[in-house]
Amino acid sequence: MNPARVVVAAVRALSTAAARALSPPCCAGCDVPVAGAAVFCSDCARTAVPYAERSPRGVMGPGAADGDLVAFAPFAGALADGIRRFKYGDRPDLARPFGRLLLCAAREAGLRADLVVPVPLHPRRLAERGYNQAALLAAQVADGLAAPLAPRALCRVRSTAQQAQLPRNLRLENVAGAFRVRAPERVQRRSIVLVDDVATTGATLAACRDALVGAGAASVISLVLAAAESGEGEELRSSPPSTRRI
Repeated sequence: MNPARVVVAAVRALSTAAARALSPPCCAGCDVPVAGAAVFCSDCARTAVPYAERSPRGVMGPGAADGDLVAFAPFAGALADGIRRFKYGDRPDLARPFGRLLLCAAREAGLRADLVVPVPLHPRRLAERGYNQAALLAAQVADGLAAPLAPRALCRVRSTAQQAQLPRNLRLENVAGAFRVRAPERVQRRSIVLVDDVATTGATLAACRDALVGAGAASVISLVLAAAESGEGEELRSSPPSTRRI
């Protein structure tokens, strides 16, 4: 093995051990301590059942067109609570456990990527939030798939109203033409995995996919933590954590 890789692996292992010692792993849904690499405690895990365990469709999310959407689980229960905390509760630390769930979904679906691209935030919203949750997730996915990460491949060329605050019928109009590929030559003829946290109507993912395909991408598969079913995504922001269970 390359000596440099040995050193990098050793440093990464030490960093991980130190992080665990300073901040013991907690449930992503309710913050109670959990063992090892568990993402949820036993109670929360019962409400976050992956698509791979639910039906023969495996991890393909509801409403997927031609297999272009892969989701880990429905937007419900502890997963929904955790995503709201991750997205709106200043919890970038949840990117690591949620990244493991995304990798599970990606591997179940047999995804391969020439490039991993996150859905971008507008600079103003990025400044307000302090981080782009999709970019944090995409970094975990790229590392796990051994694929290049392109965090700036897409940019949001205009600020839009938050999708979670809009009726479903206005979401596609809200994000139409809102995204642009910075360097088309980077995505041309590439198989791309597009990463976000939640798919509700799919409008944001579709707008990003249109931009990437228009710039010459060979294929675009969307990979998300959760897919909304029966309007559950309408409560992405409005419901407080730990109040909805299935």
